[in-house]
Amino acid sequence: MKLKLGIPKGSLENATIDLFRRAGFIITTSIRSYFPGIDDPEIECMLIRAQEMARYVEDGILDAGLTGRDWIEENEASIVPIADLIYAKQSFGKVRWVLAVPEASSFDNVRDLEGKIIATELVATTRRYLASHGVKAKVEFSWGATEVKPPVLADAIVEVTETGSSLRANKLKIIDTVMESNTQLIANQASWQDGEKRRKLEDIRMLLEGAINALGKVGLMLNVHKDNLAAVLGVLPALKRPTISHLSDEEWLAVNTILDESTVRTIIPRLKQAGGEGIVEYPLNKIVL
Repeated sequence: MKLKLGIPKGSLENATIDLFRRAGFIITTSIRSYFPGIDDPEIECMLIRAQEMARYVEDGILDAGLTGRDWIEENEASIVPIADLIYAKQSFGKVRWVLAVPEASSFDNVRDLEGKIIATELVATTRRYLASHGVKAKVEFSWGATEVKPPVLADAIVEVTETGSSLRANKLKIIDTVMESNTQLIANQASWQDGEKRRKLEDIRMLLEGAINALGKVGLMLNVHKDNLAAVLGVLPALKRPTISHLSDEEWLAVNTILDESTVRTIIPRLKQAGGEGIVEYPLNKIVL
């Protein structure tokens, strides 16, 4: 069994390969090849633009692939969504497609764009968005550098953003959100009905979701005398449920827990003051729930 898996080429490529690494798969790319290597004999990878991924999965050229929900909706592709994977090229969160206009313009909402020109790469979705608001405007496909088009080449744009910094740098203001999007693992309808391929896809889903669950988390383990256990547990966040086990010395216990990495620098000194000893912080690759 060979599972043909599409890896998004372009802005999501590095983030996707890093996510697979955290999930336990090593993907190696070459600037001269669109067929990356992977250390799993049951998977065959191919680099495909995210914009085209859903179409190739729908047609069965690929068994599965990773692409944004935005491009699935843009192509109105008939696929099986397997998992929502909340990561993007710069961060591990969702992205937004926004309607933006020049800061100096008088446009305040979508209705102000009646009869105007809107540039975007997300043409079909933008047209559906305008129709839902009863607005008629000319939607032009943009080949890139969309932020520089207003006000000379277009009156407004619909563009994807994570932080909005690029829009602000080009003196654009956001007046509405057209849609939110995140990466999805998707499958071909027939491939999902294939027992072996479905099993493999479910394994991949579990490992990728485990890798995402571990983002921003660290493990923490320490030893504590039983007389100090209550004080140590009082330092740990109330919603966490640490594992507590006995050591060879019956007077001592081992405490093991998972914490947000951002809180550890505050918590470790307090654990030490509460009687914790042998405190060890360690990275996590996966948390399988």
